[in-house]
Amino acid sequence: MPHLTMEYSGNIENEVDMQGLCVDVHRAILSSGLFETGAPRVRAFRADAWAIADLDRENSFIDMSFRIGVGRSAEERKRVGDMIFATARAGVHHLLARPYFALSLEIREIDPRLSWKENTMHARLRNTGAPAA
Repeated sequence: MPHLTMEYSGNIENEVDMQGLCVDVHRAILSSGLFETGAPRVRAFRADAWAIADLDRENSFIDMSFRIGVGRSAEERKRVGDMIFATARAGVHHLLARPYFALSLEIREIDPRLSWKENTMHARLRNTGAPAA
């Protein structure tokens, strides 16, 4: 954990380097110092159908959902959220200059009693001396 998912309207696919944005957001998450190298997952999914506001076909969005395990203070969650949002804003500044775009981020804590995971990357990365938070 953490997992950041970006859902985006298909009409911006040629205007945003989504792979680059995923990498930039991943770096922001790690630079927070709250998560070890093997933890972050960032992915983006294109929405081919959407209905936004006044239904203008130029309307577009990127909606980010950041799921994290419990254990971080409100200040830490706010700090990493600010870092993620600032990074995303920088990546889509040209879209934010137009009156047809919405960018959003929500952070959710996952109840550990209802979350199962197995990650073989942690052992590999811990043994290579990769930085851990």
